Amino acid sequence: MITRLSIYMIVKNEARDLPACLDSLKGLSDELVVVDDLSTDSTVDICRSRGAQVYSRKLDGYGSQKQFALEHCTGDWVLNIDADERISPELAGDIRAVLSRDNVQTGYFISRRMYFLGKRLRFGGVGRDWVLRLFRRAKGRYQPKEIHEQVAVEGTTDKLNGALDHYSYATLNEYLEKIPAYTQMAAQARYNAGKRFHFWHHIRPAWELLNRVVIKGAWLDGQAGLIYAALSAHAAWLRSIKLLELQSQDAPWTVDRSRSTEHGSRPS
Repeated sequence: MITRLSIYMIVKNEARDLPACLDSLKGLSDELVVVDDLSTDSTVDICRSRGAQVYSRKLDGYGSQKQFALEHCTGDWVLNIDADERISPELAGDIRAVLSRDNVQTGYFISRRMYFLGKRLRFGGVGRDWVLRLFRRAKGRYQPKEIHEQVAVEGTTDKLNGALDHYSYATLNEYLEKIPAYTQMAAQARYNAGKRFHFWHHIRPAWELLNRVVIKGAWLDGQAGLIYAALSAHAAWLRSIKLLELQSQDAPWTVDRSRSTEHGSRPS
């Protein structure tokens, strides 16, 4: 007997990526729950045309937004996906196998393959990461974090063989548009956690670039790998400078999330 599966996602202005994402989910779920952060494009119409239950909620943190989505799921098992991700055929088979058998596990980690500017990145520290995305609904809960949200599950976990394809940024402009809001939220999270700016943070970009390009081999991914490494180094420095500004103000910022459309992992 196949256990019922709910798939949930949080979105904002994802009309470009949604069709391919939703196509990869065909025949996999019994329920699709979408929480929309006041999109101004055709995101909501696309989701509803695919049979999704759509809820409107202003983003106040990725953790709380995903917890809200999770609480509106009804399946025994749940799967979280972002609009810029795709379920590979191999992963779909793994998920069906999990649902069709007696299972002692509470959750499963899934590996992600990252694509940047249309190219698969295999080196530079971003070739593959593991994320907990499939789990028993009653056993999972998100931590109240604005970014880098993670679900905590009660019980044992395992890994699936199939991969999740993550098409992070299709264009350079997309990256540049989203990095200001992301680094602002990241700086605020660090400030709230008691972290402070130190002078050596000024050399962080040089270390980040050296680490990604030389030590972790980003150059092996060609132009896309080198560009992503350089942008990541700049983002790390920008995040630190915004932390310094927070310290000088000695007060939390009011974060403008209106330009941030990513609800999952973005620049590192």
